[in-house]
Amino acid sequence: MTAPSGLWSRWRVRTGYPVALVCFWLAWPTPRTLAAGAGIAALGLVLRAAAAGHLRKHEQLSTSGAYAYTRNPLYLGSALLAAGFAVAGRSWIVAAILAAYFALFYPVVMRREEHELRAAYGAAFDAYAACVPLFLPRPTPGVTSALRFSWPVYRRNREYQALVGFLAGVVLLCLRMYARP
Repeated sequence: MTAPSGLWSRWRVRTGYPVALVCFWLAWPTPRTLAAGAGIAALGLVLRAAAAGHLRKHEQLSTSGAYAYTRNPLYLGSALLAAGFAVAGRSWIVAAILAAYFALFYPVVMRREEHELRAAYGAAFDAYAACVPLFLPRPTPGVTSALRFSWPVYRRNREYQALVGFLAGVVLLCLRMYARP
């Protein structure tokens, strides 16, 4: 039987698409907010890409690159992407919807993954977690690692899909901006 947090994780993805559509519908972008928001979202995209090149799922505990600063750089990058699209959309309703979505799903998902990593890596994960914060990054690395960014690992993690989503979001917001009366 699926654990409640596993179910929560699946609903996070399934709910994300309709939430995005509602947010695009409620958006009122301007050239200025679109540029500012795209810049913020691009920072999230870069963070996600940097993290994905270090993530060797089910092979080893990721502690290098962005993982030396926060245990959840992919989720932090996603939060920056969402914040960027909230700014671009120029709507407090969109910002509230995105904030509620993240507050509802991401803490549960991060704790579930933390439990899974603790079960898989034991004391190594505990030592890592003691030095690196769960979400908001520390200013200096909490751990050191000799592992370098890997393009093959980035591709294996299919992080390029985030870039496609980012570009599609910008295009949709541009269309929304010029389709408004």
